[in-house]
Amino acid sequence: MLVTSEDVQLLTQVGFIAAGRADVERAEAIFGALLAVRPRRAFAHVGLACARMNAGDAGAAARALERALPGVAEGEDADTVQAFLGLALQLDGRLGESRRVLQEVVRRAQPAEDNDGLRLARRMLGEPQAQAVAVT
Repeated sequence: MLVTSEDVQLLTQVGFIAAGRADVERAEAIFGALLAVRPRRAFAHVGLACARMNAGDAGAAARALERALPGVAEGEDADTVQAFLGLALQLDGRLGESRRVLQEVVRRAQPAEDNDGLRLARRMLGEPQAQAVAVT
């Protein structure tokens, strides 16, 4: 039986509810299953990290995101994982590392590029958001 996009979306929503409640055990079960079907996407990695951060273990979240980053798809997925890595490092008290990680996300972006990871990195660095490019 194939997992549909709707199944993935529903499981992701339930997983983030568990993560929001710092229910690491349930988040690991749900996001672990999602990693099996969508390993290169950011959402399961971020969901697991959020569960750990909400449970007060930002160090474990950072380590997991660091391990995940090389296998995540380039572009928005990598930007998102790296921005959450910056957040986890900051929450773990590793401010210099956090800043370097976030600056890397912003540095490699094209001038008008915009995605969730870039927006998070820019906000955490106190930088302006990308300006929309008018199409004529």
